[in-house]
Parts: sequence; C-alpha cells; structure tokens
Amino acid sequence: MSDSTISGADVVRWIQVYASTIAENRDYLTQLDSAIGDGDHGTNMNRGMSAVIEKLDGATGDDVGGLLKTVGMTLVSKVGGAGGPLYGTLFMQMGAATTGKSDLAMGDWAKAVDAGLKGVQARGKAEPGDKTMIDALTPAAEALSKAAAAAASLSDALRSAAQAAEEGMKATIPLVARKGRASYLGERSAGHQDPGATSSFLLMKTAADTFADAGRPRADRKNE
Repeated sequence: MSDSTISGADVVRWIQVYASTIAENRDYLTQLDSAIGDGDHGTNMNRGMSAVIEKLDGATGDDVGGLLKTVGMTLVSKVGGAGGPLYGTLFMQMGAATTGKSDLAMGDWAKAVDAGLKGVQARGKAEPGDKTMIDALTPAAEALSKAAAAAASLSDALRSAAQAAEEGMKATIPLVARKGRASYLGERSAGHQDPGATSSFLLMKTAADTFADAGRPRADRKNE
C-alpha cells in the first residue's frame, strides 16, 4: 500500500476547495432542489461552507479530527433545512473517528467516511434507494473499504470513491423519494436528480482532486 497520507493542512485545503465548488454550483443545486424540495439546498450549503471557511481561517492545529469536528459544528449552527444537521453529523462523526490523528492513511480515511455515513443514516433514518445523499455516500464508502482491503493506493481509492459516488448520484434520477421533502411528491419525484446526493458527490470528487498529491513532498505543494 502507498505510504501517502492526508494531513491537517490537506484537510483544510479540501474544505476550501469544496466550499469553492459549492459556491460555483450553488444555483445548480438550488435548481435541483426546486424540482423536488424547498429550493434552498444550494443557498444553504453555500452559506454554511462560507461560515466554515471563516471559522478555519488561520487554523494552525494538526489534529484532523478536531478540524473535521469544527466543520461539522459550524454546519449544524449555520445551515438551515435538513442539510445542516446531516452534513454536520457527517463531519462530526468523521472527526470522532480521527480524533488525535495528525495524518490519515488510506485505512483511516475509509473508516472516517464510513463513520460519517453511519452517522448520517442514524440521523436521517435513510437507506440506499430512498433518494437521498446516502445514495452517493454509501457506494463511496464501500469503494473506499474495498480499496483499503485490497491495499490500493490512496489516489486510486479516492478516484474509485468519487466514481462510485457519481454513479450513485445519477442512480437517484429514476427513484421515487422515500425520505425528506421530496417524498411528499410521491411518483412525481422520479426523473429528478437528488440535490443531497449531488452535493455529496461533489464532496467525494473534491476529496479525490485535493488529496491526489498527498504523497508528494510538502515543499512541492507549497510552491504550486
């Protein structure tokens, strides 16, 4: 297995990239949510991630778990609707799984994502096929677990997780929602991509993009 690891600085960089990606996709996420929800997912997530960036500005600690918990607590307090509690839980559980760690190996990251997924499931009571963010997070977590078991490199595992999340996201389109506001629409919810699954795919994609160079010397990354 590769000796690549994810540092606290890498995590902060990932959160910054995710915040920028959410900002870029705010209108798209809102459009998706307008079709089957309250129409505020993009706006709420953008507000929450902006608050997270302010909170992390100047963060110097190397405790990955602490950083992730800070992200989670900020989202819970700043994001309205269902997104705040669910994404907040995701990050807080990932933080709980990595408390005291200054670097995460492949297996650590896989366990963190799995812990986050289980936290979201416990909080939202959703299962795969319910047309929620779980439909993107579940295949991503499974891909990471398989990669860890196969001693895959960190970069390969991250790419596999992002691809699995994308496939899960797209698979929500024909589904009839069984949870959340979209479930009120019944059969009319079919034919629309779930906004929560979409923002979850973006989370996994930005992780793959950001952590792809985690095995390179720190100095090289600072000079970019």
